[in-house]
Amino acid sequence: MREHAGLFSNNDDLRTKVLAAAKAEGENMWPMPLDDDYKDYLKSAFADIPNISGGRYGGAITAAKFLEEFVEEKPGVHLDIAGTAWLDDGKPWMAKGPSGVSLRTMVRLATA
Repeated sequence: MREHAGLFSNNDDLRTKVLAAAKAEGENMWPMPLDDDYKDYLKSAFADIPNISGGRYGGAITAAKFLEEFVEEKPGVHLDIAGTAWLDDGKPWMAKGPSGVSLRTMVRLATA
């Protein structure tokens, strides 16, 4: 969906904070699952863990699962902005082109 960034998190409190900041800034984010079932898509005969899925399904989730390997037990969040990073048509509040999606959310979190 081009109107919502996918939000993946391994921590409920962090997910809630990011969603609240996004809502306050008018940035649409949608919480997505981070199920361990998708870890199987990151198996490789050549690497300990590849940075791309071995299949055609769950690309955003497998990207989040890849990043989760590096945050270990620390709270982490992955925002899938691929579909929302560029506006083909301008909006009354935003020009055509790069959207800067999630920037306002991240600034709100950093200054809170």
